[in-house]
Amino acid sequence: MFDAKLRPLIDPPLNAAGRRLAAWGISADVVTLTGMMLGLAAGAALADGGFALALALIIANRLLDGLDGAVARARGLTDFGGYLDIVADFIFYVSVPLGFALADPANALPAALLLASFTLTGISFLAFATLAAKRGIETAAHGRKSFFYNTGLAEGAETIAVFIAMCLWPDWFATIAYGYAVLCLLTVIQRSFAARAAFTVTPDEA
Repeated sequence: MFDAKLRPLIDPPLNAAGRRLAAWGISADVVTLTGMMLGLAAGAALADGGFALALALIIANRLLDGLDGAVARARGLTDFGGYLDIVADFIFYVSVPLGFALADPANALPAALLLASFTLTGISFLAFATLAAKRGIETAAHGRKSFFYNTGLAEGAETIAVFIAMCLWPDWFATIAYGYAVLCLLTVIQRSFAARAAFTVTPDEA
């Protein structure tokens, strides 16, 4: 919901840092994989009850997630880099709820529902992107990306805010997880209506 609005604020410093990393010979894939490892470490920290450490690792993961795209724009976007980025993102999104579930069995149900909602939002996101690519539909609202980014109520900025809130107030994990799962489901419905509007007409009729 806020991702596109935040881009003009975060892109200039990220792009400057990305150009510097690219000049040092660091590839976007290395940045992506490093961020992915930090995301997995955040999940492990949560499972061990290290909420403060997990919070720091989550923030570091998201910083590198922004930097890998900046490096890619400086060195040249690749399809594999786009693939690796989205896979690393979802590994991170899975790691955090799973870490809370392992930390406390009482978190298992809300974590499972949150993971299920992430699965549905991921499917709706990638299905829309696939059909948009088939039809040649493009957008620059989220910056230069390897594939179409469809806007929704629950996007990256909202997910990070939720993960931060969970780390700051772990006793409220279940309430936050249930609430965000509902927002994710609303996002799936929103994208489904957008897909119906965009894809009902055949390409030859558009």
